[in-house]
Amino acid sequence: MLAAGPLALAVSLTAPAATVAKAAPATHASESVRPPADPGGAAEMFVELWLRADAAAPDSGVAAAVRALAPEAELPKRPRSEAGAPVSTARAVTVRTSWGPGGGWTTVVAVLGGGRDQAVPTASGNPVVVPLVRYFAVSGAGGKDGDPVTVSGSPAEIAAPDAGAVPDSEFTHPVASSGALATSLREFVRAYLGGQGAGLERYLSPGLQVSAPKLAPYTRVDIEDVAADVEVAAGGAVPADGVKARARVRVSGEDRAGVRWPLAYRLEVTARAGRWEVSTLEAGVTAPSAGSASPAPAAVVGGAR
Repeated sequence: MLAAGPLALAVSLTAPAATVAKAAPATHASESVRPPADPGGAAEMFVELWLRADAAAPDSGVAAAVRALAPEAELPKRPRSEAGAPVSTARAVTVRTSWGPGGGWTTVVAVLGGGRDQAVPTASGNPVVVPLVRYFAVSGAGGKDGDPVTVSGSPAEIAAPDAGAVPDSEFTHPVASSGALATSLREFVRAYLGGQGAGLERYLSPGLQVSAPKLAPYTRVDIEDVAADVEVAAGGAVPADGVKARARVRVSGEDRAGVRWPLAYRLEVTARAGRWEVSTLEAGVTAPSAGSASPAPAAVVGGAR
């Protein structure tokens, strides 16, 4: 027993130390995947600042802001006659963005205003001055993998992009103004635009809540025409419960100033209890009402959408 002590001590001194494995630090989603940055916003800001900049004032705050986005961009050179002129109020809006190899991108922005107006002739012979819309292509890099966005240099003024082909309308079945669908939608649209949302629930499918515009109600609302995507919705009778259809409503609304505004709404409607109810208002704020169960799926006429 006495020898056990020294022997045990010797073994403990000569035995290799135990290796303790350390777990690799967990990789958080925020560290491994960075959301892409939208170069459109940077391109818009760059063009707006660049239109306000002046090469004669390279140390101004506007010039510094331009260099922060595009270190190699050259600034416009303004004549002395523009000294003290009002600052450009141009607004840039992204039209489209295309990505190239290596993370490069080119964004086309439309600019309204900026001091370049043009006189447009009218039928009366008196020209009307309207703001000129200009288009600029801005190139840069970064953003796709979450990297900082950098503009490569000065923008290029280009012609207006070609308009895309208008797709064929899916609403190919005119709805008679005296039909059940037109009647329901006429009442819904008038309550939606003219009544500040009062009584809207009577035109909605169960479980749906629609927020009506409240700041700009119309004093008069007229339905120009209604068209549906399926023939069954264009008839005078309401089909069986659960049948769905999509409809387009052209509306003319007159505001308090007497201006008439042409509006177009797209909706999904569902047949229930002998009438059509609005089940979806495209581009509108729709949500299930508090405490209401979502409506059961209904049959769709005219194919999947």
